[in-house]
Amino acid sequence: MLGRWNSAVAVGLLALSNASPLAPVRRAPSFDYSSTKVRGVNTGGWFVLEPWITPSLFEGNGAVDEYTLTQELGKDAAKSKLSQHWNSWITQDDFNQMAVAGLNHVRIPIGYWSVIPVDGEPFVQGAYDVLGKALDWAESAGLKVMIDLHGAPGSQNGFDNSGRYGPVQWTQGDTVSHTLKVLQKIRDDHASHPAVSAIELLNEPMGPSLDMNVVRQFYMDGWGDFRDSNVAVTFHEAFEGVTAWNSWGSGMWDLLLDTHHYQVFDNGVVSQSPDAHIGQACAFGGDMASTGKNTISGEWTGGMTDCAKWLNGKNKGARYDGTFNGATKTGDCTGKSTGSVAGLSNDDKYNIGRYIEAQLTAYEKAAGWIFWTWKTEGAPEWDMQDLLANGLFPSPVGDLSKRKYPGICG
Repeated sequence: MLGRWNSAVAVGLLALSNASPLAPVRRAPSFDYSSTKVRGVNTGGWFVLEPWITPSLFEGNGAVDEYTLTQELGKDAAKSKLSQHWNSWITQDDFNQMAVAGLNHVRIPIGYWSVIPVDGEPFVQGAYDVLGKALDWAESAGLKVMIDLHGAPGSQNGFDNSGRYGPVQWTQGDTVSHTLKVLQKIRDDHASHPAVSAIELLNEPMGPSLDMNVVRQFYMDGWGDFRDSNVAVTFHEAFEGVTAWNSWGSGMWDLLLDTHHYQVFDNGVVSQSPDAHIGQACAFGGDMASTGKNTISGEWTGGMTDCAKWLNGKNKGARYDGTFNGATKTGDCTGKSTGSVAGLSNDDKYNIGRYIEAQLTAYEKAAGWIFWTWKTEGAPEWDMQDLLANGLFPSPVGDLSKRKYPGICG
């Protein structure tokens, strides 16, 4: 792929930045990612549907993702159902609650189809208009926003959270150029909004299934399109490992590296004891701090199990109780798969609270964190609003005196 920007060009731009009147004007993001910790939450399941976050939208139908849901419903019914969801799932009051909890960021995922749809696909539009309102809500609450392109045409990872479950076909045909056009529109429409301090080029591209040369070139092209905007250009580590990018990005400014730390999507890891989970989280914070870049954990959870209903896909089981992926049974998902934080056992509450505080401590060794996710319809380990209400998530989050387990990472 012949890109518009390569590392040599980027280095050249940096060298010329003080000498050439044609060089781009370097503008600082409206949030200082080098000196202030990111403390945020995702609005998962709002503009990009995931069956496990809002199972009510997927009950009684054959849909497994947003693509098949809109396909099964048809344009008119899908537009009606999803519009109701977009206008009610997150509101100004939610942003106000986030601010009261001490958060300073909200990461808002959105799919390409909401910005520039592909002809012939069943997706319906309207979420992008609500995104515009959400930016105003965030500004009113004093929150900074990371707009996150969560799904790319063809699917960049094959997960339902890309909009379409199945094969990884991003980078085939004109999918990369379409993705860049989507990002350019987001830039033109929203990069100058006072609340927007970062834009993520693409959520979780599946590096092991893609040509990483194409992924890196896409990142450079995306950075080139944003280089004179006042946003941090955020890029996910593409499942290559957070330290795999230490030497990448020479001559590129305002980069923010995003890594997602989950300890439930592996048969061996999910079987670990709570103390082992905590130790692993504490160690990962050290890795994040060693990248030489402002690095955040842009997704993480209070869950040490994959018990949440449909977390692994609609009608799929869980590794934790031995019903998915050939895993050996570790424990019982009763009380963990659905329900509320209040309904968890005392042992679960104790361990989840410790695990959350360990991750807060670990990720603030680097540039900070953004929890996944703000609310669910009944996945207690993943629901920040519910965790806050029941005291498992300290609030205000930046007040170290509120920690129940100080020094948990030693």
